[in-house]
Amino acid sequence: MEMLTHRLENNPNVGKIFRAVDASEALRIISAQHPLLEERKANGMPAVDVVFADINMPGLTGMEMARVFTALNPAPLLVFVSGHSDEAVNAFDLGAVDYVLKPYEQPRLDKAIDRVLEKLREPSPEDLTDRLAPGDSEVIPVELGGTTKLVPRANVRWVEAQGDYARLFTTDGSSHLVRIPLAQLEERWSKAGFVRIHRSYLVSLRLITELRMGQGGYQVVIGNEEKLLPVSRRHTRELKDRLTGNSRNG
Repeated sequence: MEMLTHRLENNPNVGKIFRAVDASEALRIISAQHPLLEERKANGMPAVDVVFADINMPGLTGMEMARVFTALNPAPLLVFVSGHSDEAVNAFDLGAVDYVLKPYEQPRLDKAIDRVLEKLREPSPEDLTDRLAPGDSEVIPVELGGTTKLVPRANVRWVEAQGDYARLFTTDGSSHLVRIPLAQLEERWSKAGFVRIHRSYLVSLRLITELRMGQGGYQVVIGNEEKLLPVSRRHTRELKDRLTGNSRNG
């Protein structure tokens, strides 16, 4: 486990890691009232993105534990780590993303993580449904505890990157976590008046009421609530150009 944890920590795409010595502990972690896990489950996402499981574990085997996980809705992705290849066919029958044989080196585990990321980035059926509301607004499906809420793009004030996810901040003061990378939203929403101001922020241009110089650089004010968001140096020129063009056009 120490080696697996070390290899995972060496990959920049890996965030929070929960360690379990056996299937029972893994199931307890999934069911625990950890703030991060609770938020993900409340937003209709699996408690964790992926489970790396050994085939041979005390108590339930990795395959038996995998069958429990695949019964969850939504279920986390699975990667098996094993010293034997004889269970590979059964693992892929269970929907495993990869089957990594020991002893593995960092490049092999990195490849497995790349496969996990590709799977996570695959749009869900709801994401593929780019529905349009009257007037323009693309509708963003948001999962809330098993219920799909449709959030019009016109109601989004700004978006904050959170890894491969994005958090939408809306006009009613709420926020919603969606499994869409910020770069993808930037590309899709540019013509709808959204502009990237920072590696972590995408904002609705029409809601920017002020561009000001702060102690750490430029900031924008969103709406009339004095909500301040940082503007990175590399995005300042584009933002000024967009704001100037927006003023001339409007």
